[in-house]
Amino acid sequence: MLKFDAIIIGSGQGGNPLARKLAKKGWKTALIEQRYLGGTCINDGCTPTKAMIASAKVANTVFHSKFWGIHSHGLSADLPAIISRKNNIVEDFREGTLKGLLDDQVKVFMGAAVFSGPHTIQVTGHQGESDVLSAEHIFINTGSRPHIPDIPGLKEVPYLTSTTLLEEVVIPKDLLILGGSYIALEMGQLFQRLGSNVTVIESAPQLVNKEDPDVAAVIKKMLESENMQIYTGTQATRISRSGKLINVDIVTGTTREILTGTHILVATGRTPNTADLQLQHTQVLLDEKGFIQVNDRLETSAPGIYALGDVKGGPAFTHISYNDHLVIYKNLFENANLSIQTRQVPYCMFTDPQLGRIGMTETEAMNNNIPVKVAHLPMDRVARAIETGQTRGFMKALVHPQTDKILGVTILGPEGGEIMSILQMAMLGDITASQIRDMVFAHPLYAEALNNLFMSLEK
Repeated sequence: MLKFDAIIIGSGQGGNPLARKLAKKGWKTALIEQRYLGGTCINDGCTPTKAMIASAKVANTVFHSKFWGIHSHGLSADLPAIISRKNNIVEDFREGTLKGLLDDQVKVFMGAAVFSGPHTIQVTGHQGESDVLSAEHIFINTGSRPHIPDIPGLKEVPYLTSTTLLEEVVIPKDLLILGGSYIALEMGQLFQRLGSNVTVIESAPQLVNKEDPDVAAVIKKMLESENMQIYTGTQATRISRSGKLINVDIVTGTTREILTGTHILVATGRTPNTADLQLQHTQVLLDEKGFIQVNDRLETSAPGIYALGDVKGGPAFTHISYNDHLVIYKNLFENANLSIQTRQVPYCMFTDPQLGRIGMTETEAMNNNIPVKVAHLPMDRVARAIETGQTRGFMKALVHPQTDKILGVTILGPEGGEIMSILQMAMLGDITASQIRDMVFAHPLYAEALNNLFMSLEK
């Protein structure tokens, strides 16, 4: 048996920096990864998708270049070249991850991990080799995988996930997408711009169901303007093959229809990677969906075992996973007494234009009887947006009528995430809406429009 001070299971964006910091503190540290170093973000999520979205944005700009007075002659998307560029970036990030771990003296095990006791883990390598590890402190960072819904016939067709779609070397002619949230819409717009005919099927009454209705409505209109077909309030009841084609039986209200495509992408949420860990050998408790239950300090119900990242449920964002490692590290070594309950949770959807979000939504304020004033500014009233020809979307902020503090922000527009981050810092620093209204911003930035956003409260 190999004894360590700490074992991290999973090489995600929380596990890697935690492993390195523990090793730097003198802890003998092991990290176990079953698949690729870097976790979902580097291998299947943020890094590869944003690399490909950048290519799709170039294609869209070239296709519409005459709008800016530039005339291009012909356009073709070289998907193998796009995939190659994406893969090179991913490989560089993986190699950087390995180098960082080894430089800090972290012992890396490539293989599948299972608990054989409360603080004992057996690792089976890719060649069948086996090691038994033990540690007083164990950190589970195994992430999640695409959820596959129980729709009749789905498992009999060659469906794609957000992982496998990234390796397609031929642009799908007709791509059907089950799901209408962040991953579905990013991937849908990406492939629509590369030449697919994309149809989105969402069971909820609106797209991105956690957002305000006005946000969802503008996103739907935006995607439909790019010739994507959008079905909301629609159930997929059966899926079947017809030669090389895939048929999806759908029901919208009382209307039945059959949609046909060459490919189908399943983007209906995520499932935690806990089933294979054999947690029954520990005291770690799971919820009804298989996510690890933790307290506000990321401690599980088993002494000495922690969970961080997507495997614990809650907001499934890379930056939250990274912040998880800071909460754990500072509580262990700096007596910081940090809680995940009080942290900010910003996020973005990387459609074009972007959606940047922080804090309360208008719907949440209304449902909780929280008084707010709503500042609103369409992007076609933003000088920089008009000058660059990117006027789709709007800015919205919720302001408390008594304190003048900013309670929530939605930016749907070019560089929406960057603009949102300015207001995120304002919220953290208790800078008021009036202060932002009167602040000096460089002209003509998108950020300068924040003056006008909060001036809208005076009307």
